[in-house]
Amino acid sequence: MEKQNKVLLLGIWASPYTKRVELALKLKGVSYEYVEEDMFNKSPLVFKYNPIHQRLPILVHNGNPIVESLVIIEYIDETWKNGPPILPADPYKKSQLRFWATFIHQSQLFETMVKVLKSDGEEQEKDINKMLETIKVLEEGVKDIFPDDNNVGYLDFVICSVFSFHVAMEEVLGIKMVDSEKTPLLHSWVTKLNHLALVKETMAPNHILVEVLKVVRQKALKAASAT
Repeated sequence: MEKQNKVLLLGIWASPYTKRVELALKLKGVSYEYVEEDMFNKSPLVFKYNPIHQRLPILVHNGNPIVESLVIIEYIDETWKNGPPILPADPYKKSQLRFWATFIHQSQLFETMVKVLKSDGEEQEKDINKMLETIKVLEEGVKDIFPDDNNVGYLDFVICSVFSFHVAMEEVLGIKMVDSEKTPLLHSWVTKLNHLALVKETMAPNHILVEVLKVVRQKALKAASAT
């Protein structure tokens, strides 16, 4: 029985893609072993289980690897039925959640946020505009599917993993990403998620994120000035 339920998660602690998978596993009450990977010096396990893209996270269930965070979350939902459902049964509602999760992924919102953190001057201004425009589209688009209950699931994990560190980003950069006036829906949504016990025990504390983001920004600007 133990062998039939062996779950391994390879990831990076600061990655939103890893965090959303952790949220899904914990919601379902799945016991798993976590292996922290080095982004710049990945272990042989990464090349073994994801030889094509060599990206993280990777979920290994009974020796079978599942890759890509959104695919992993759906796999978790379909494999472990004992916990709360991550995706609704209704096909239309499910399609809407998938669409906006994919939008966040394909728009590279998180990657743009990282560019804002690492840049300065005109380059940073360009990245900020792109980031805010994407957030604006998201704010308008999810109005009809904004959660009106206490259930947590698929899109919540994606929203939480990308926006949970916005307070730290705002503190480091001095710019507003999620605003109660300009983006009231997202602000309310993210605030609600950040107060959940599940999220608190999974996401890094704000003070740690602030220090990490400061270091990342300082190193990036120093490297840019040296070229």
